[in-house]
Amino acid sequence: MRGYFGIGIEGISKAMNVGSLFRTAHAFNASFVFTVAANYSRSDGNKSDTSDTPGNMPFYSFPNTASMVLPIDCTIVGVELTDDAIELPSFRHPLQSAYILGPERGSLSPEITNKCKFVVKIPTQFCVNVGVAGAILMYDRINTLGRFQRRPIRPGGPMEEFPKHVFGGPIIRKKMEKFREAQPIGNTKPGEK
Repeated sequence: MRGYFGIGIEGISKAMNVGSLFRTAHAFNASFVFTVAANYSRSDGNKSDTSDTPGNMPFYSFPNTASMVLPIDCTIVGVELTDDAIELPSFRHPLQSAYILGPERGSLSPEITNKCKFVVKIPTQFCVNVGVAGAILMYDRINTLGRFQRRPIRPGGPMEEFPKHVFGGPIIRKKMEKFREAQPIGNTKPGEK
């Protein structure tokens, strides 16, 4: 799959939930994980994060929203159950993105929401656990941006072979041609002047 993604959480206080989210992010091959204004202890988080995600990929702990620094061209996507949020099944994931979820008993802060280019919601009747929400979000990203066989019309798995990737011919770029030197002209043999 092309691109990258990171996932984080704002203002959480239950380390087990963060650990669960991080372990799932590790399983879905996230590029980085982060917290913003969160009370998170890695030793407590490791009780549910048995893969030690912060020890295996970049982990950023931002003390507040103003200190949050992400890669250039990284689109911030908030995950929040609000009326004006985009429903996840109708959302096209950016290739380079950082997803941020809110705290257990609250919502994303206005400061974080203002940093988000998009806010998506999982179409549920009420909020689910942040670890579950993160898993649904990451599964949807993999499902829509990954390379998988089409689902069959009837129940069950795919019936046809997955086509192998075919590499195209070389791409020859012409921009540098004007800087190339012309071959010497003449009847000289190698080593002669």
